[in-house]
Amino acid sequence: MDMQPIVIIGSGMAGYTLAREFRKLDTEQELVLICADDAVNYTKPTLSNALVGKKAPEQIGLGDAEKMSTQLNMRIEKDTWVKSIDPAKHELTIEKDGQISTQDYSKLILAVGANPIRLAIAGDGSDDIHVVNSLIDYRAFRETLDNCSTGECGNKRVVILGAGLIGCEFANDLQNTGHQVTVIDLAPQPLGRLLPNHVAQAFKENLEQSGIKFVLGTTVEKVSKTDRGYIVSLASGQSLQADVVLSAIGLQPNIALAKTAEISTSRGVITNTLLETNQIDIFAIGDCAEVNGTLLPFVMPIMQQARALAKTLSGQATTVYYPAMPVAVKTPAAPLTVLPAPLGVEVTWDNEEFEDGMLSKAVDAEGTLRGFILLGATAGKQRLTLTKLVPDLIPASV
Repeated sequence: MDMQPIVIIGSGMAGYTLAREFRKLDTEQELVLICADDAVNYTKPTLSNALVGKKAPEQIGLGDAEKMSTQLNMRIEKDTWVKSIDPAKHELTIEKDGQISTQDYSKLILAVGANPIRLAIAGDGSDDIHVVNSLIDYRAFRETLDNCSTGECGNKRVVILGAGLIGCEFANDLQNTGHQVTVIDLAPQPLGRLLPNHVAQAFKENLEQSGIKFVLGTTVEKVSKTDRGYIVSLASGQSLQADVVLSAIGLQPNIALAKTAEISTSRGVITNTLLETNQIDIFAIGDCAEVNGTLLPFVMPIMQQARALAKTLSGQATTVYYPAMPVAVKTPAAPLTVLPAPLGVEVTWDNEEFEDGMLSKAVDAEGTLRGFILLGATAGKQRLTLTKLVPDLIPASV
């Protein structure tokens, strides 16, 4: 057993899943988890469909810091900031309640996640724009939503900036719970990075049938306060009235702390398939980790990473294995499963239409299936069969 503790920075799904997997293999090694917030354990994907599921923010948490500390036999330092890392000394500088101290580690895991991208938006209402990247953010969003007055139409008007995955999931959740939703994006279609045009168009039409409005090909310039909420002014000259404005334009891996320790970064914290960074005994996992050049901020990759890294930390070096991992988008108005083709692989799309949607296969020059998109319930039934045909993203080591 290492004399110094293994330290995990971050209490999101990656940090807690790793601690749980490690404890299955080693019940004795001292574990410390440090995080800047209240360290409540919850799964972030539940936030974007909590309204439909009739879950209040206080029902989303699975355990507070005290409960998790007992459950995982782990010291949890909440409301604590890691200011810097000294890889040579295997030491962190931390701040809690205004006091600076140090924490030694034998192995260090960065599970620091990703931060919401914020646009520079003018107007006296721009500070009121919500982002939801944590349960704490979500509590604030729901409080505003519950307290704002109902629009003239009888429904609360929510304007969402960003028609990506999270924006569309929140739009679906809000529209299905009696809100009037408008989604704005600079791209000409929703899910522009994930879907080819023909699928995006069908996906958009399905969501529009549920009542969601899209304003595409433009961006927000200004958010101004009014007596009855906000005026959202667009670059196109159009303006919208809103009771709540939510920004969901994407996430950027949190790499600032890694840079203090001269850890190599690109879009995320660069790791090899052992999840090691370029600094000895420092690893990265979750939304901040760019593994072998691949950044996958989804649940399944986190699970694969946590299982592999837990074994490595307990003395059995194990590379992460990425099978084909489709992503189910939580938009019941337009059921969608996406398995993106790897970046840099040239594919052609092979399409099959159904009454309630379509199947699009991404096939490479050799005729190998490299990805697929399933829209609608009929296409969705082929998920397992198709997944088995797609090559592993990172093969299992022999």
